[in-house]
Formats: sequence, structure tokens, C-alpha cells
Amino acid sequence: QVQLVESGGGLVQAGGSLRLSCAASGRPFSSLAMGWFRQAPGKEREFVGYISWSGGWTFYADSVKGRFTISRDNAKNTVYLQMNSLKPDDTAVYYCAAKNSQVDITRVARYEYWGQGTQVTVSS
Repeated sequence: QVQLVESGGGLVQAGGSLRLSCAASGRPFSSLAMGWFRQAPGKEREFVGYISWSGGWTFYADSVKGRFTISRDNAKNTVYLQMNSLKPDDTAVYYCAAKNSQVDITRVARYEYWGQGTQVTVSS
């Protein structure tokens, strides 16, 4: 079983930055592919970004490309989401998720493990 704990959310003004962290435990972190998702009130959970087991490959949703960056530190069992140039539309609960395979990386249903989420609110 894998446990994921997000941190780093909060309130920020438009144009500002936040860095989210997700600490994993329960199995070797380097064997997990990691994703970030978000869910705004009244909307479905949506894909934000993905990082491969080694960290050598990342992929982002068009809505965040060029503003958000995912990285991981396998020695610390932690994945990060650096969010810059934040917009009010980025307001949501952000979740990290882990999966065993490196296919279907944008699909919510293909991730086996989820964190509890952390709230990000961007004021205009």
C-alpha cells in the first residue's frame, strides 16, 4: 500500500507562485510514476501533469504548460509541483497520485493511489 501526503497549498494572488509537495511512503518511490490532478468546485477532477519513474520525462496539460513544473527527488520520496504565474482559474483542490505503470497517464481511473488533496486558492 502506498500513502501520499500533499502539502504547500494556500492562498495566493494572481501572478504569484506556490510549490506543492507530495511525500510518499509504503514502497520504493522510484517504482512509482506520479501525477498531479486538480478538482475545482462543481467540476470533474482533471489532469495537471505527470512525471516518470526516473523523472526523465514529464508531460503537462495544455492549461498549465509553461507555468507549472513537476519534479521529483527519489532520495526524499517526494514529488513537487512548482506553480508560477497563477491565475484564478487555477483555484482547486490539488491531488497527487501514483501509478504502477507508465501508460494512460492522463486518466484519473488509471492511478492506483491518491493523496487527500491540498487547497490552492488564487485571488484576482
